Amino acid sequence: TLSCDFWSPGTPGVGKTTLGKELASRAGLSYVNVGDMAKEGELYEGFDEEYDCPILDEDRVVDELEDRMSQGGVVVDYHGCDFFPERWFHIVFVLRTDNSFLYDRLESRGYTGKKLQDNIQCEIFQTLYEEAMQSYRKEIVHQLPSNTPEDLERNLDQIMQWIEQWMKDNN
Repeated sequence: TLSCDFWSPGTPGVGKTTLGKELASRAGLSYVNVGDMAKEGELYEGFDEEYDCPILDEDRVVDELEDRMSQGGVVVDYHGCDFFPERWFHIVFVLRTDNSFLYDRLESRGYTGKKLQDNIQCEIFQTLYEEAMQSYRKEIVHQLPSNTPEDLERNLDQIMQWIEQWMKDNN
């Protein structure tokens, strides 16, 4: 069994869910979308009126995932990362998207005003990449471009090669 774990952070709209689901399918891993898990389990601690969204209860999310992560073989999809235990992940891929693509994707999801602008700025200032670099060992954090379907295929091929190498090195 594969016991390596991946985490794919990035600004909303960069392609985390598409990549995560496809990677899990190709590699025989399980896939966890933290946002969906939180919604199903109502793992919230309030509501943010400014951003019109619930506030994640990070401690409850970690508790909910602990058993699953200890078994290994999990792809985790969520935009933030600083509350996940470092020991959970063998590799972290941060997806990056050019703002022209990202703006259209977020707008099509109904993002407007401050929520739209803040997410674009988050990408401009590499906020989530910086957060990942501060939260995990630098050598396990990798940036991948996520603008086109070709990028997706290249990223999947690159990650599958990494998995194969990791399997050889660790099993």
